[in-house]
Amino acid sequence: MAKEKTTKSKNQAKPRVHEQLRGFEVSIDSFGELKSNLPIEKLNKFLNENVEDKKLAEREDYSELKKTKKKKKP
Repeated sequence: MAKEKTTKSKNQAKPRVHEQLRGFEVSIDSFGELKSNLPIEKLNKFLNENVEDKKLAEREDYSELKKTKKKKKP
């Protein structure tokens, strides 16, 4: 009989993450709901600041939108 291969390694290293997201964990419960240890507002704020929206990049006024977004930061 062949041995079953395990997909998870015991010594698997944690992935590199952004400093602001250190300690962030997400899981899916038995009902299919996402559970996380970080408030959704904080996660959305991080994504708005650090990830570009691909859909907005096609707009002609995208560079202007980006500039106004940066000016709003305190």
